[in-house]
Amino acid sequence: MGTRFLLALCLVLLVLGFAPWAPLTHSPPAEVQGAQLPQQDELPSPALLSRVQESLSSYWESAKAAAQKLYEKTYLPAVDEKLRDLYSKSTAAMSTYTGIFTDQVLSVLKGEE
Repeated sequence: MGTRFLLALCLVLLVLGFAPWAPLTHSPPAEVQGAQLPQQDELPSPALLSRVQESLSSYWESAKAAAQKLYEKTYLPAVDEKLRDLYSKSTAAMSTYTGIFTDQVLSVLKGEE
């Protein structure tokens, strides 16, 4: 639950604080005599893309730093040791049950000899 809340908070902050460029303003077109050409969509400028990339990179780095600080603040050696022991026991049990399941499937597929 805490991880989901932290992720949702990061996403909200990203959306609310993400403004890497100022609003683009265009000057009104000058009076031109002659046939008007249809307007073509402008491609985003490389400067705009680089600013977006830098902004996303800075948000990513700040999120990583916040997660690292949170991990270091809440780190408990006793809990870490229990989790490592639980992981080793559960992987040993899973490998045993996987072996049994594999033997059963092979015996069903092979049939009686």
